[in-house]
Amino acid sequence: MFDDSILLDLTSELPRSVRQERLVVAIRTYFGCGAVGLLKLDGDCLCPVAVDGLAHETLGRRFVVAQHPRLVTILSSRSAVRFEPGSLLPDPYDGLLDSQRGMPLPVHDCMGISLYLEGRLWGALTLDAFDGCVFDEQAGDKLAHSAILAEAVVRMSRLEEEIRALRAGSLVSETLLVDEQGSGEGEIIGQSAILLKLLHELDVVANSELPVLLLGETGVGKELFARRLHRKSPRHNAPLIHVNCAALPESLAESELFGHVKGAFSGAMSDRPGRFEAANGGTLFLDEVGELPLTVQAKLLRTLQNGEIQRLGADQPRKVDVRIIAATNRQLHEQVREGQFRADLYHRLSVYPVPIPPLRERGNDVLLLAGNFLELNRARLGFRSLRLSPAAEQALCSYDWPGNVRELEHVISRAALRAVSRGALRTEIVTLEPEHLALDATIIRTINKAENALIPEIESNEPAVSLKIAVDGYQRQLIRQTLEICQGNWANVARRLELDPSNLHKLAKRLGLK
Repeated sequence: MFDDSILLDLTSELPRSVRQERLVVAIRTYFGCGAVGLLKLDGDCLCPVAVDGLAHETLGRRFVVAQHPRLVTILSSRSAVRFEPGSLLPDPYDGLLDSQRGMPLPVHDCMGISLYLEGRLWGALTLDAFDGCVFDEQAGDKLAHSAILAEAVVRMSRLEEEIRALRAGSLVSETLLVDEQGSGEGEIIGQSAILLKLLHELDVVANSELPVLLLGETGVGKELFARRLHRKSPRHNAPLIHVNCAALPESLAESELFGHVKGAFSGAMSDRPGRFEAANGGTLFLDEVGELPLTVQAKLLRTLQNGEIQRLGADQPRKVDVRIIAATNRQLHEQVREGQFRADLYHRLSVYPVPIPPLRERGNDVLLLAGNFLELNRARLGFRSLRLSPAAEQALCSYDWPGNVRELEHVISRAALRAVSRGALRTEIVTLEPEHLALDATIIRTINKAENALIPEIESNEPAVSLKIAVDGYQRQLIRQTLEICQGNWANVARRLELDPSNLHKLAKRLGLK
């Protein structure tokens, strides 16, 4: 029988992720098997939401159901399904079990069962064992009872979140927000505290009409966050129009944004609406807004002020109802100071600025994202299985990711192709090593050196100082060294020194560093 603690969790107020993690741990203990996965159906994919006994990067994978016959079989049945030892159907978890990383699984036993919530297919519960003696004749009934418990856990979490949302005056719960996230290109993957805090902030501001300015380095995925803002807003049924301002030639920028009438310029053979009219009632996403010419900035400001646009060559203005989301990887306040960006437009666009954290500040999210890209490349290149070795995982976590998520995607894609070019067989489990990733070893060594930096020992003939002075001196030197390595990025310094950012700032002020 299950331990009383999992049953107690059903009546205790816990975060959904914690309750689900405890569930899979309890089920694994109950069956004595090698791994358990709780997967949620999201479109045509099964997405792991809690695992035990599987590699951490499994949580970032998105298993396209049609590509995995075992998952198709599980979802097609309302009862427990068993894949006995010797089954020829490929296992989606090959090489992912913690104790068998990167190796073909031994003869093993697998079971699974579909999960339903309010009469609708919600997902699946999967069990893997290392040998064929774990699941006995009663295992099917036990798994059916486990499925009832799993469905109760999911239902309890959803009810709790709906109650919390109602208490907060919102009609949308955290679970529903996640359920609507959608899979594929528009999905934001990660579980780090900094990312979850950001997503919560975006969901709150999405319900307003405030202009939002997304700030962040190249490759952090600003477009995905813009899409989430639109999707969570009251305008979600209206268009989201994306404009890449960096790709607009200065001579055509005005026409692209505001439209033109026939004869407005050479080649204008007919009236043409601009992007603002296309986005009417919805959202206009101005990507790389810092690249807009100054002449267009003035007309954009007028539109933001009075809600009117005027087609190029037209006499009369037109009313538009558009919410603006802008994004840039530039320091707009510096461009304002240098006269390259209008101060009044900057203040209009940055009513609600939102910094997007770089990948290096998101902890183990790099492994979840890597898992997603591994699964995409496995399907794209026809691998039986594509995995990371423990050393490759360490290399990914140690790298500083100047190109952020986009760079990670390219690194994984190149590594998969490099493995094939060096003789890896697509019919086997392919394990990527650090040499396949080909990351900048110099940067990795620099980071490791910074993390392991030691203050020189005090010579015995040096005058004695108080402990407080010695500790302050050590802290001051360590912060200075780390700040230099992080190129003045205090948030990165806090992460490397494992300090709360606010505490680091207070300490730096006390030490005279700020």
